[in-house]
This record gives sequence, C-alpha cells and structure tokens, in this order.
Amino acid sequence: MTTTKPAPSARETELLELAYAYSLTHGLADLSLRPLATAIGSSPRVLLFLFGSKDGLIRALLTRARSDELVLLQQLTSQYAEPPGLDVVARELWTWLAAEERRPLMKLWVEAYGRSLVAPDGPWSDFARSTVDDWLDLFKSVQPGKDSKAAQARRTGVLAVLRGGLLDLLATGDTTRVTAAVLAQLGG
Repeated sequence: MTTTKPAPSARETELLELAYAYSLTHGLADLSLRPLATAIGSSPRVLLFLFGSKDGLIRALLTRARSDELVLLQQLTSQYAEPPGLDVVARELWTWLAAEERRPLMKLWVEAYGRSLVAPDGPWSDFARSTVDDWLDLFKSVQPGKDSKAAQARRTGVLAVLRGGLLDLLATGDTTRVTAAVLAQLGG
C-alpha cells in the first residue's frame, strides 16, 4: 500500500516560502530551527509538525530551490519553436546563472551540491546527481545528434564549464572576467 503526503496546507506553503527566503540569506549547513522559526514568525514545534524533522524541512527547502532551477530549464526549452541548439541554451543559462540577483540562490545551490557529495545519506542525498541529470537532459533536448558519444561529451563539457565558471564567479565576484572565459569556452 502506498501512502502519499496530502497537499500542503496554506500555512505549510507560507512557512516553506519564508524559510526558503531565510535560507537564501543564511544557508542551510548550520540551519537551526529556533532562529529560523523566530525569523519567520513560527515555532520549532510547528516546523517539526509540518515537516516531520529538521531533515524533512531541509529536504523541502532543497526541493523548493530545485523547483526554481527546473522552471528555468523549462522556460529555456519552451520559448523556441525549434530546439535552439546547445550553444544558445548554454549562453542563456550562463546569463541567468551570473545575474547578481541570483547569487543567493546560486550560493545555496553550491552549498547543497557540496553537502550532497559529503553527506549522501542525509537530507541532501541525491541532490547533486539529480541536478546533473536535469541539466544534461535539458542539453540533450536541444542538441542535434544528441545520441552520439561526441554529443554526450560536449554536453558534459558545457556543464563543466558552466559549473566551474559559477564557482569562480561566486568566489571572486568578477563577472566580467568569468563571463569572458565562459563565453570563450562555449564558442561565443
């Protein structure tokens, strides 16, 4: 018998959004329920009731963050009548990733990605692998000759360039230098 979680209540949705905004500023690695609950107008007890545990809340926050990423990926593919090609999508993705207003989300993403690698059994489990798969699937959907080994290698290379550029950008804030390097590697 399978059980599914009922749809979230309005209060659960509201608290998740508030906790998500909080986590964009404060991160997730050292998340403590008491300061979080105070900041969002709740209590640790309510958060535990709604999300089951601190790990359950972290999983919900990671799912929420990933939904922003998936919306972007969907928008990139749906705005074209024909697949625009890997290079076009990669450049658009870089523009989105490098935007100043996305730095908090990108820092949260890097934190979750790293934690997924070092704590694979915790609430972070499978986050890194899932995001790799999401992006490679998007790249495959817009790439001609997508089933060849060369096409697979190109998708993996583009992903590596974007993620490496993102790490450098977050570390240095040097948008001009990093963007020039990423675009040079992407062929544009």
